[in-house]
Amino acid sequence: MTPTLAESAALLLPELVALRRSVHEEPEIGLDLPLTQAKVLAALEGLGLEVSVGEKLSSVTAVLRGGRPGPAVLLRGDMDALPVQETSGLAFASRVAGAMHACGHDLHVAGLVGAARLLVERREELAGSVVFMFQPGEEGCGGAKIMIDEGLLEAAGTEVVAAYGIHVTSGLLPGGVVSGRPGAAMAAADTLHVTMRGRGGHGSAPHAALDPVPALCEAVIALQTMVTRRFDAFDPVVVTVGHIHGGTINNVIPDDAAFEATIRTFSAEARDRAEEETLRIVRGVAAAHGLEVEARYERLYPVTRNDETEAAFAARTVRELLGEERFRPMPQPLAGAEDFSYVCERVPSAYFFLGACPPDRDPATAPYNHSPEAFFDDSVLADGAALLAALAMGRLARA
Repeated sequence: MTPTLAESAALLLPELVALRRSVHEEPEIGLDLPLTQAKVLAALEGLGLEVSVGEKLSSVTAVLRGGRPGPAVLLRGDMDALPVQETSGLAFASRVAGAMHACGHDLHVAGLVGAARLLVERREELAGSVVFMFQPGEEGCGGAKIMIDEGLLEAAGTEVVAAYGIHVTSGLLPGGVVSGRPGAAMAAADTLHVTMRGRGGHGSAPHAALDPVPALCEAVIALQTMVTRRFDAFDPVVVTVGHIHGGTINNVIPDDAAFEATIRTFSAEARDRAEEETLRIVRGVAAAHGLEVEARYERLYPVTRNDETEAAFAARTVRELLGEERFRPMPQPLAGAEDFSYVCERVPSAYFFLGACPPDRDPATAPYNHSPEAFFDDSVLADGAALLAALAMGRLARA
């Protein structure tokens, strides 16, 4: 009897755990990940895939041709780490100072390799092609967009008709539980850069200067008021000023002061309005104080938006593969951002979350992704690999 996807994935688990831990020990940050790329290429060797690497980044794109003609679907796993000093105490903890796989991308690498292995075993059942996207630079570098610009979506010879991704979580969800929703799954993330310019002077005589610091503080508070008074509470906006700089010593009024804010929105309409409103407010505050201002709204990652049909299909696939109790509808989107959103803008997609919280920890209090203490239970790798493979097979079967 032919083993099921779940059974085949369980047999692969030791290899996937070994790969995940090898990647975890040698984390790399950004777009240039030569060690990680080499490990992925070695893991795919001999599988009969059409493999290519990126020009502007250390990406790996692999295409599996099915036994019968048909469209192409895409499966994605990101590969980069974070500039975090690991304090997890794991036996396979990062050996690179100041770098850590604190967001679980090492599990994504191993899970996608597992999905490739499972699908190669079932090549003759596939009516179409599968594109495997091993992506650097998710953590703020926009690696997905670069891969798209380099031809990712047409790697199989025709543009993919659907795309799927899974992100592990060290908290929030119990281990092995999958969660997702149609529509917005994660926020758009943008940055507001503001510098207010006045005229420096002695702190004892502010009337003889033009102090930018109080105006800057007023603008920060005004942005928080803007959120509650200019936006619908049911289409929320988050504004967090995470960096402020002004002056060098307590008794000197500086010539200028600056801040940067991250702005999260969940719809294109709110995003457009956030840009308009934030710039209007900081310029207005500066003008009221007689200051010059440089204000720039930088658009980064768009909203990660799940296609209604693909989200319903992914939820159904989870229930059929893992069991009804293993799927948990996601009540609202997360305010984090994800550059898989660039794929979602081009292709009907579904992006879901897989709990990797260890069984001896409470998901509500466990250190979450990006924490130096984040701990991901790699026993969920078999489920993640099987789910990615099932999504590809199921989508090609209904093409």
